[in-house]
Amino acid sequence: MAEGPSANLPPHIVLEELSVAKMRLSSLLIACLAAGLLTACDTGASDSTQENANADGTSETIALTGTLNRSFAGEAIPDVTLTDPDGATLDLAALKEPVLLNLWATWCAPCVVEMPLLDELAADLEGDVRVLTVSEDLRGAEVVVPFFEARDLPNLPRWMDQQNDLAFSYGGGAVLPLTILYDADGREVWRVIGAYDWSSAEAREEVLEGTTAATNAE
Repeated sequence: MAEGPSANLPPHIVLEELSVAKMRLSSLLIACLAAGLLTACDTGASDSTQENANADGTSETIALTGTLNRSFAGEAIPDVTLTDPDGATLDLAALKEPVLLNLWATWCAPCVVEMPLLDELAADLEGDVRVLTVSEDLRGAEVVVPFFEARDLPNLPRWMDQQNDLAFSYGGGAVLPLTILYDADGREVWRVIGAYDWSSAEAREEVLEGTTAATNAE
């Protein structure tokens, strides 16, 4: 039996408390995890400060040290619906094509460094693997739209996960950047935690695994 302050509260009040708790935890986790990777993160900084991360940063200041991890291979793509600034939606679980899913935020310096590399990759692999960039910014379009308007990223979508449902599906708040490759059956092939050199020939070969993984598994 429930005890404590919430025990005698009506159900809708308890649910509201849980929702607020989730938002607070989301903000804390996304802002604070992996200080070694999120070099632009400052738990005392405001979103407006964090969103000004330098898009011209290079590997000289932000090392592309992400590592490929296959230990989650076979897991299904999360059943999460994304939105864009225009109100369009995308059901991830309904996709029937290879997908490279990238979780990022405007305040995450390694994420910002990756974006031009992912943009080039998306152009190179168009028709083979769909590159989906998903913002985990709690302020959503308020910061995502200006970010894209200030940069030349014509091949990347502006999908958002403002409630951090996608991040929570990866264990309660994913380290950013986090990039996961899914095959056409929606099954994970591998993931990369941290910034990665998506411009390399090796990266392109690894991403193209998504086009054959499902076939090889049959």
